[in-house]
Amino acid sequence: MNKNIYDFVAIGLGPFNLSLACLAEPIAGLNAVFLERNAEFNWHPGMLIDNTTLQNPFLADLVSLADPTSHFSFLNYCKEEGKIYSYYFRESFYLTRAEYNAYCRWAAARLGKARFEHEVQEIVHDAEAGCYVVTGVQGPQREPFIMRCRKLVLGVGSKPMFPQCCAPGGHRYLHTADYITRKAELQKKNSITIVGSGQSAAEVYHDLLKEAEAHDYSLTWITRSSRFFQMETTKLTLEMFSPDYIDYFYNLDDRKKERVIRAQDSLYKGVNASLINQIYDLLDDRRKQGPLRTHLITNCELQGCRYDAGQGCYEIEFRQLDNEARYAHRSEGLVFATGYRENIPSFVDGIRHRLRWDEQGRYRLARNYAADFNGNEIFVQNAGQHTHGMTNQDLGMSCYRNSYILRELTGVEHYKIERRVAIQDFSIPSTADFVLL
Repeated sequence: MNKNIYDFVAIGLGPFNLSLACLAEPIAGLNAVFLERNAEFNWHPGMLIDNTTLQNPFLADLVSLADPTSHFSFLNYCKEEGKIYSYYFRESFYLTRAEYNAYCRWAAARLGKARFEHEVQEIVHDAEAGCYVVTGVQGPQREPFIMRCRKLVLGVGSKPMFPQCCAPGGHRYLHTADYITRKAELQKKNSITIVGSGQSAAEVYHDLLKEAEAHDYSLTWITRSSRFFQMETTKLTLEMFSPDYIDYFYNLDDRKKERVIRAQDSLYKGVNASLINQIYDLLDDRRKQGPLRTHLITNCELQGCRYDAGQGCYEIEFRQLDNEARYAHRSEGLVFATGYRENIPSFVDGIRHRLRWDEQGRYRLARNYAADFNGNEIFVQNAGQHTHGMTNQDLGMSCYRNSYILRELTGVEHYKIERRVAIQDFSIPSTADFVLL
C-alpha cells in the first residue's frame, strides 16, 4: 500500500485538469498527482474535422491567462516545434482543433505529475487518518493501486447526450463525439440526417456536404432552434465570460439561474459566422449546378426515433413547433448533435455522503468550485453551468478557475486572480447615484 499522502489527487486529464496540472507543475513542494484512465491525451478525437477551429483565441491556452511566462504556453510550443513564424505570418488568432490537440499532447508529455492508464474505481474517506483513499487499476495488466490524499479535484469531463426517445441499451446511436471514427461507414448510406444545432452540428453538416457529390448521398439537417443562429462574439457580450459575471450569476436564485441559462443559447450554442457563410456559399454554388439534394429545417422538435433493422434505416418523428403538425422522416444514416451532459462517475459513490447535491442530482458547487460539505476538500471541473453560468465550459476561463482552485488547495495565491475585468456592471453599483426603492 502506498503510504504517501498527496496534497491532492486530480482525476481525469482533459483540457481543464491538464491546465491545472501545467500550472501546478512548477510549484515547489506541491505533492500532487493527476490520474487519467486513457493511455494518452486525446481531446474529442471524434470531432477533429479538417480545418475546424476553436471558438477561443490562442491566448486561451492551458496557462497564458494565468502565467504568460509559463513553459507550457502555446507560444512556447510553437517556438519549440519550429512553428512560431508560420503562426506569425498566418495572422490568425484561432487554432484548428487538430493543432490545439497536438499542443495539449505536447504539454501532457512534459508533465511530471501525470499518470496515464490509471483508472480510478473507488474513493472512500478515512476519517481516522483524515484523508481520502483512491483505488483503481493501472497499466496494460490492470494492476491495482492505492493512493491517499488530503484533497481531490474531479475533472472527468462530460458524456454525449441523446434525446430521451433513444432508449439506452438498445441500438447504438451515433453522436457527433464519434463522428470521425464512423464517418466512412456513414458515407456509404444513401441518406444522412443530422439532428441538433450549434457548432458541432454545423461542422459535421459542412464536412458531409463537401463530399456529398463524391459519395452520392442526400443530406438533411433538422434542428429545434428557430433559426441557424450565429454565436454572439461582440466585445461587451464577451465580457460575460469573466469573473465579474461569475460573481453576479452565482448569487442569483437557483430558479432564475435556470431561466438565464436557457436565454443564453446564442452565447455558447451558436455557430461562428465564418462557418455559416461557408455553408451558404457552398450551397449556393451547388444550387447553380442543379437541384440540391439537401434540406435545412428549423423549428422541429424530435419526438420519436427507432432503427428499423429490416429496412436498414431510421424512422424519425418530429413536431413542427409553429404549426404543431407531426411528421415522419426516414434516413439510412443519423447523427445526433445534441450536446453533452454532466458526468458523475460511479467512483464517487463511496464519498457521496460528503458531497453537496441539488434537487436535480447535480453537484452543488460553492463559489470556490468545491462540492463537499466542508467547502475546501473536493473540487469539480466543468460541472457547474447551473451554479457558475456559461463560463463553466469555456476554455478561456480555465486559467481563472484553476488559479482559484490552486489557491484553495494550497492556501497560497500562486497566480494572480483577477477580481474585476469587465467595463460594464452586471450588478447595480453600490454608489449614492443608485438607490434601492
